[in-house]
Amino acid sequence: MREARYIAGEPHARRPAGPDRGFSSQRYAHSPSMRTVAVLGGGVGGLAASYYLCRSPQVTKVILMESSSRFGGWLRSTRRPDSAVFEQGPRGIRPAGAVGQNTLNMVDDLGLGREVLPVPYSHVASKNRFLYVNGRLNRMPSGLRGLLRTIPPFSRPLLYSLASEVLVKKSREDDESVHSFVSRRLGQELADLAVDSLCRGVFAGDCRKLSVRSCFPPLFKAEQQKGSLTLGMLLGSGPSHTVTPGSLAKRAKKEAWAQWSLRGGVETLPESIAEYLQRSGKVELQKNAPVKSISHSELGWKIQLEDGVVSADHIISALPSKALACVLPPSCQSLTQLLQDIHAVSVAVVNLEYDGSILPVQGFGHLLPSSEDKGLLGVVYDSVPFPEHNRPDGETTRLTVMMGGAWFQEEFGDPESVSSEGLLRQACEAVSCQLGVKASPIWSLVSLHRDCIPQYYLGHYQRVESMRSFIRSRNLPLSLVGSSFDGVSVNDVIFSGRTAVEELCGL
Repeated sequence: MREARYIAGEPHARRPAGPDRGFSSQRYAHSPSMRTVAVLGGGVGGLAASYYLCRSPQVTKVILMESSSRFGGWLRSTRRPDSAVFEQGPRGIRPAGAVGQNTLNMVDDLGLGREVLPVPYSHVASKNRFLYVNGRLNRMPSGLRGLLRTIPPFSRPLLYSLASEVLVKKSREDDESVHSFVSRRLGQELADLAVDSLCRGVFAGDCRKLSVRSCFPPLFKAEQQKGSLTLGMLLGSGPSHTVTPGSLAKRAKKEAWAQWSLRGGVETLPESIAEYLQRSGKVELQKNAPVKSISHSELGWKIQLEDGVVSADHIISALPSKALACVLPPSCQSLTQLLQDIHAVSVAVVNLEYDGSILPVQGFGHLLPSSEDKGLLGVVYDSVPFPEHNRPDGETTRLTVMMGGAWFQEEFGDPESVSSEGLLRQACEAVSCQLGVKASPIWSLVSLHRDCIPQYYLGHYQRVESMRSFIRSRNLPLSLVGSSFDGVSVNDVIFSGRTAVEELCGL
């Protein structure tokens, strides 16, 4: 689901890439004879890699293999016959930064511009985000007035923390937990409440274990280069990716979009990419094609499926790290172990629909710190940012409750044996308690996403660099993309596919 990040927006974690635009007639960087590329995994990462491969004149054939019966991975939208739309995965995508512009360029190229549902920063869903602390909803401070005033649940103005942060010495450590980093620079209260909640909303993870360098690289970079988060925000922390914005990205900037979705739900994006690939005549799409094993020789890769073997010059793997570890040959034992060291957490997503307008506040939703309720990550008020996804006849309210994450086993038990009824009951109780909703939902859907969000623990950047170093040292024609490595957001995953293709083609 690439985001109980659904709740709080998207982080920016990725590796450097080249400048934007253009797949020229340059040769492959690895081998001039390379013509067939196999892409493992049909989530948005594999689809994006296939999309960029398809647009490269150096590539003759692309074979995309997906183990399930559908493409799109954790991007999944339920569309009811009455036109209501419910998201089981990400529900809004940020347009910010180069990676956000890159995704909008793709949306534009796919002809989806008219389907975009923008949410500007001026919208109530952008201005109002809440924390549920000490048994009550607290609106997060925003704007200059919010920074100057003491607003519950905080005991002092946030501006005080920002001003004193400039005096904090720079760390000499290569990495640090998100909680430790924020406690050291901004104070423990912000770390315990705001940042703890944010990490649960974005990664469904524990900020005391997550790496600040890998989860929030702009913060780490600001301290290292400017010695301060405040100075980093004011002065910038150096060059990043360069992407030339297309017409849709320019519109997003002009209209100050905070996030966007699509009229038919976020799943429209992977569906449209798959249709584009099908029409290209260059890509062979295979569903229900789980990879059993892969082996490499001087002649290239042999990919063993249940009903045959696929040959390829190069593999781009968009599989989760542990899934790739299961199919690598014994000669890649060191890489296999590194891949297995990246853990992922499970999240329950409970979509609810209520009759009438039942929210006591208007906003994007609310998050909970782990000190308030470990099992409940947050609640998204879906009808506020995207009322277009409500059924057209009669007023209704759509909510999504996110549960589990790093605390799933502790709070709910084994994901394999937990009951949908129990998850639904707890979600409804949370809505009743935290939002004061006494009515029962008129419709519900419970989805359990096992191992859906990778956790970038301390040292993650070293593990990923060691993986790629292993691949380079053995001259393996293998690229790693997807949420296990360079960022868990939709934008990051799409950009990782693009970066892999640019590196492969020597662009």
